[in-house]
Amino acid sequence: MRILLTGRSGQVGSALERALAPIGEVCAFDRQGFDLLRPDDFEKAIGRIKPTVIVNAAAYTAVDRAEREPELAFRVNSQGVKELAQAARSADALLVHFSTDFVFDGEKPGAYVESDAPNPLNVYGRSKLEGERAIAASGCRHLVFRTSWVYAPAGRNFLRAILAAARDKPELRVVDDQHGAPTSSLDIAAAVARILAMPGLAARSGLYHMTAAGETTWYGFARAILDAKGIRTPVVAIPSEAYPTAARRPKNSRLSNAKLAAAFGVALPGWREGLAPVLRAVD
Repeated sequence: MRILLTGRSGQVGSALERALAPIGEVCAFDRQGFDLLRPDDFEKAIGRIKPTVIVNAAAYTAVDRAEREPELAFRVNSQGVKELAQAARSADALLVHFSTDFVFDGEKPGAYVESDAPNPLNVYGRSKLEGERAIAASGCRHLVFRTSWVYAPAGRNFLRAILAAARDKPELRVVDDQHGAPTSSLDIAAAVARILAMPGLAARSGLYHMTAAGETTWYGFARAILDAKGIRTPVVAIPSEAYPTAARRPKNSRLSNAKLAAAFGVALPGWREGLAPVLRAVD
């Protein structure tokens, strides 16, 4: 299996580069070598490498900044993904792509399933939803995985922000009315590698939710992080209204993983279980 991986320097991409190595020949690119804003980049790379699988871990992920840069967010997450999907179809390559819980408005009382109607609250969510739809419309073989609250040992994410803030501030104030599943990039990468090693993927082309098991709030996640590190900085639970952001967030980001389990027999660990390996690897 020859795998072309984009976004190798990102949270999910860096984990994927390591996880995919045992199952195939991985040709990994960062933004300098494979930019979704430059279709010529990936057309040349695909033509040279002739991959059987393209794993796209590149994206515009600055959720709040996207409110100020909607055109750029859509160029990367929608138009760039559309052109990549068309290139994958031309190359007869399976496209693996990652989307987000932010395609939903959070009004559903239970966990969202793949067939629920999307209704994004922010620019980032709308751009990612358009990317999903562009892949489906392209006719390429594809696996689109929606995940949520992704964190990793490196990069900009909630876990690292909480650890940094706990060192500098006498008290932390964290939102406690948004519910979801913090999902480790390490667990995402391991699950994707396991799936790509399976035969008969073409018959299971489609959209799947892929998150850690269980649920918590951002406050609960923060407490778990600090408790695991033995950090005693107080954490105060606050409502979303007390922590305004440029982009609105859904109150309910819970995603059902039942379809993923039924199709592939794959289930990510619980969010608490996934936390420990990341904390051990934090730089």
